Amino acid sequence: MLSREAIQACISRVPGPDGKTLLDQTAAASAIVIAADGKVFVTLTVPAADAAPWEKVRLAVETALRGLGGAGAASVTLTAERAPSAAPPVSFKPDGAKQPAQPIKAGIPKLAGLAQVRHVIAVASGKGGVGKSTTACNLALGLRALGLKVGVLDADIYGPSMPKLFALKGQPEIVTGRTLRPLEAYGCKVMSIGFVVDADKGMAWRGPMVASAITQMLRDVAWGQLDVLVVDMPPGTGDAQLTMAQQTPLAGAVIVSTPQDLALIDARRGVAMFQDVGVPILGLVENMSFFICDGCGKRHDIFAHGGARAEAAKLGVAFLGEIPLDIEIRERSDAGLPVVVTAPDSPPAQTYRQIARTVWSGLEKRTAG
Repeated sequence: MLSREAIQACISRVPGPDGKTLLDQTAAASAIVIAADGKVFVTLTVPAADAAPWEKVRLAVETALRGLGGAGAASVTLTAERAPSAAPPVSFKPDGAKQPAQPIKAGIPKLAGLAQVRHVIAVASGKGGVGKSTTACNLALGLRALGLKVGVLDADIYGPSMPKLFALKGQPEIVTGRTLRPLEAYGCKVMSIGFVVDADKGMAWRGPMVASAITQMLRDVAWGQLDVLVVDMPPGTGDAQLTMAQQTPLAGAVIVSTPQDLALIDARRGVAMFQDVGVPILGLVENMSFFICDGCGKRHDIFAHGGARAEAAKLGVAFLGEIPLDIEIRERSDAGLPVVVTAPDSPPAQTYRQIARTVWSGLEKRTAG
């Protein structure tokens, strides 16, 4: 088995852009991942202004690593860190509210891997623990139930959940060069960082490394022809969300929240962030909306109720539906048996499918308009 030290030593012997200075004197690998089958994934952090000359170095590092004994294959990615600059002055409306950020310009060219993807949508939340990944999984399967070709990109780098939700194991195959073939389950194509890193190790990656990994999974995956690519975003409103908005033309975002005020505060921020960068909001989902007691049949609003519906009305966006706090969703999700495909007649599955129909209708209307 290859060691990180052997990989670092191999990289350090490659000349930098000037053809003379070795990499151990100019830059170090900011991330090294060794998959179980010997595949090596490396990220090189370089100055943004020098990114172009470093492309030939990236190729040289890949060649060197492929010649390293024990390396099944190698993939090297460049990530550029910009020098900090002074923050632009903040302008204010007469009532004291901040002016919205400049939206991302329309007409963003699609990355090569997305050339045949009709719609890319983000499933996001302002905070973690609201069931975003479970919602993304079942939304994707609900879209698949409509007869659509669907893919799922697990962009939650720090907490990838799709391998477990789809009961997928193993590493994606390399098709050609650095292009990976996504795994498949329940008729959906799935790609996740969880397929190539140790599930028991924390991802101590800085923002630029996260952005680079997301870009690579968008660019270097053979998604093929898809009607919808559902992207499970990390919680919050940071580098990952901005990378998605800047790297690909998002057709819209679905925001997931629970009903209580604390979650809605963060959901509101998520809506505002996507709107500020020009990404349409397809709607809000209220997860863990209510609980039906098995014993007495009584409904309990554990986290309050109706908060997301009221917030959607307040923000002027669609309300997509209420998903109950249901033990069947939890048990089937933990077992890699999503409720939409393994209990299609259950009330939760019907709700997910209705949300999928509403989302697809919204996408088609935007395309027609």
